Amino acid sequence: MDNIKKYLNKYTYLLIGLIVLIITSIYIIIPNFQTEEFSQEVIENIIEGVTTTSIQNSDQEIQSEESSKPSFEELEISIEQTNEITKNFNVFTASEDIKGFDTYLLIGSDERSEEIINTRGKVFGKRADVIILGMVNQTTKETTLLSFPRDLLVVNLCTNKLERINGTFTKNDCGNSAENLAAHIYKISGIKVNHFASFDFEGFETIIDSVGGIEICVDKTQREGYSFELQEGCQNTNGLTTLNWVVSRSTEVLVGEKTVDSEGNDNSEWKPMAGVSDLTRIKRQQYVVVQLINELKSFDSLNEVNNLIKALENTFIIDENLTINKAAELLWSFRDFDITKVNKITTPTDYLTLQDGRQVLVLNQSLYNFLIKESIIDS
Repeated sequence: MDNIKKYLNKYTYLLIGLIVLIITSIYIIIPNFQTEEFSQEVIENIIEGVTTTSIQNSDQEIQSEESSKPSFEELEISIEQTNEITKNFNVFTASEDIKGFDTYLLIGSDERSEEIINTRGKVFGKRADVIILGMVNQTTKETTLLSFPRDLLVVNLCTNKLERINGTFTKNDCGNSAENLAAHIYKISGIKVNHFASFDFEGFETIIDSVGGIEICVDKTQREGYSFELQEGCQNTNGLTTLNWVVSRSTEVLVGEKTVDSEGNDNSEWKPMAGVSDLTRIKRQQYVVVQLINELKSFDSLNEVNNLIKALENTFIIDENLTINKAAELLWSFRDFDITKVNKITTPTDYLTLQDGRQVLVLNQSLYNFLIKESIIDS
């Protein structure tokens, strides 16, 4: 009997130890992703103009604190322009739903760390600097990256005022940030957003660094002040350099040969790159997404995917319905992905100069008709 007790005690301790090890491993492997409610009901209410009371008191306290900060710049729009823009917006917004796609909204906000503030400056509030809707055809598995320019003018469904779409990425009495933005994307396109993931500038930098950097190829040597400099040709860039290139609004290109004096001062001639705009930034964003997918193709095991996901903890906010397992499976599926077949398109727009001289973008056609022309959906 004593031998049996010793035998049981021995294996009981082993079993307990094994359980502890498994539990510890789970806590080590599963990253601490922040999640946020993403209610289709709330999104539908925003579209219908119904205010929700789902925001808790704690959120309202945060809002009251933020209300003391400088607000986003008000747009000076004449009455004539307001009437014309609103009329066109109502004409070009979605008249029917677009179905048959799994959709993932990728949101890059302009919140930034101290390191990034040193190169890009400080901003007040939080706006969406990157708005890319990934659309995966449920039948063909063909993938489309549909970008929405941050300067696209929309009628805010919560305030009924004209505003840049990046400003709708905010928490208010209508819903949280992602719900508000998803509602406006649906209003424009007729496409329902199934899932979202958002990150700030620091998160963007972390993503790039976690895959060992990405390759950027440019046809001319270019820079923006001291924030980045890319040589003509291809080079591997880290997260901070990639970020500064993607968001640059004042890129310069080298004229002639580069000249540096004996003290290391750059005496080269530089000139502003022609045509740099919000649309240029979108092309760069799409380029980076495709390059990231290309880096994921080199992963040899799910363990590498898990390591990547762990590296991204605390840099991402994902919707509560997008589980870690689902995210890992999605990343793993990119191994067999043909990046040459990714459709990269941007919402069709025209530039409009406002009363105060600033430029915004406005819809110039129905996105539904545009997607038919681009062979993304069938007529």
